[in-house]
Amino acid sequence: MTSEECPVPLGSISSTGPGQSEDYSSAQADDIIEEMGPGDDVSIGSDLSTLVVPFPELAPVVFFCLKQTTCPRNCCVNTWFERISIMVILLNCVTLGMYQPCENIDCTSDRCQILQAFDAFIYIFFALEMVVKMVALGIFGRRCYLGDTWNRLDFFIVMAGMVEYSLDLQNINLSAIRTVRVLRPLKAINRVPSMRILVNLLLDTLPMLGNVLLLCFFVFFIFGIIGVQLWAGLLRNRCYPEENFTLSSGMTLPAPYYRLEEDDERPFICSLASDNGIMSCTDVPARREGGRTCCLDKEDALHRQALGLSPEPLSNGSGAGEAVGLCINWNQYYTRCHTGSSNPHKGAINFDNIVYAWIVIFQVITLEGWVEIMYYVMDAHSFYNFIYFILLIIVSSIY
Repeated sequence: MTSEECPVPLGSISSTGPGQSEDYSSAQADDIIEEMGPGDDVSIGSDLSTLVVPFPELAPVVFFCLKQTTCPRNCCVNTWFERISIMVILLNCVTLGMYQPCENIDCTSDRCQILQAFDAFIYIFFALEMVVKMVALGIFGRRCYLGDTWNRLDFFIVMAGMVEYSLDLQNINLSAIRTVRVLRPLKAINRVPSMRILVNLLLDTLPMLGNVLLLCFFVFFIFGIIGVQLWAGLLRNRCYPEENFTLSSGMTLPAPYYRLEEDDERPFICSLASDNGIMSCTDVPARREGGRTCCLDKEDALHRQALGLSPEPLSNGSGAGEAVGLCINWNQYYTRCHTGSSNPHKGAINFDNIVYAWIVIFQVITLEGWVEIMYYVMDAHSFYNFIYFILLIIVSSIY
C-alpha cells in the first residue's frame, strides 16, 4: 500500500496535542484570509479543509482511507509509545545478558523457559510497534516508515524474528538467524534523538577516513613485499640428520627433525649456510632424560644390541645395573639445516606470500606476540632484521 508524502518519522512528531495543532492551523488559515483580502473572489473552503489537520508534518491520508482524525490512526500518532519502547529495549538487554546457551541446550530449566517467555513478549511488542508506526506514518514514501534507515533496521529485526519463530515451529534451528537478536539493543538509537545524532555523525565521518585506509594499505603492501623478498620460506628451516645417516634395524630417531615440543608449536628455527642467522644446528642442545644429559651415542647402542641388550638403557634407572642419564643423545645427529614443510604456529606465521605477510604485519602492529616473530626471523636470517620490526611499529603508530 502507498501513502502520500510523509514529512517526518513518528519519533520526531511534536508533543503538542491535536487541539494545539488545530489552533496553529487555524491561525495559518486566518493569515491566508488576511493576505488574500476580503475582495478576492476565491473559494477557500475546500482548500482550508485540507490544510487544517492535527499534525501537518504527517501525510493527510495513508492507506487511501485513514485520515489523521480517523481511528485507529489518531490513536497511533502518539509519543507515549516511544517511552514504553525504551523500557522494553532495556528489558531485552537484561534478558540477553542472562541467557546462557551452554548450560541448557534443550531449554528445559525454569530459567531458560522464563527467558524464552520474555523474548517472545519482546518480539511481539516490537512487531506491534512496527505495525503502529506503519499505520501512523504510512509504509512507502520519502519520509514514511521504510523511508528512514533506522526504521528499516527495525523492520529487518522484526522480519528476522518472524523467520526464527517460523523455523522453531518446524523444528528447524538456525543459530545464524538467532544472532539477529543482538541487533535489538540498536533500536535504542532510533528512540534517543541525541544518540541518533551522534551515531549519524560518526557514520558521516567514515568516508573521511579513506586517506587513512590508503596509508594503511600502502604500509601493509610495502612491508609485505619486503618480508616476502627477504624471508620467504625461511621460517620452515629445521635441523635434520645428514643425508647419509643410517641406523641399524630396531633403532629409529625420535623425530625426523629436531623439535623442542611434540606439537612443534614453538620450533627451533635454524639458519642456512647462505644466511647469517643467529641459530645454527650446532646450537641444538643435548637430549636430557631424568634431569640429566644423555651421554651415549649410536655406537654404544649398537654395542648393547650386539650383546643382546636393549639399544637404549632405561632412562628412569629402574633396570638392574642401569644408571639415570644413560641414554642416547639423538640430538647430536641433527646437524643439517634444511627447509622443511611446516611454519610456526600451525603454519600461520610466515612470509611465503603476500597474504600471509599481511597477517604477520597485522599481528606485529597489534603488539601481540611480535617479539617472538622477530626472534624467529632473526634466528633464520640475520640479527639486523630487528630494524624491520621497529620501523613497522613506529610507522603503524601514526594511524
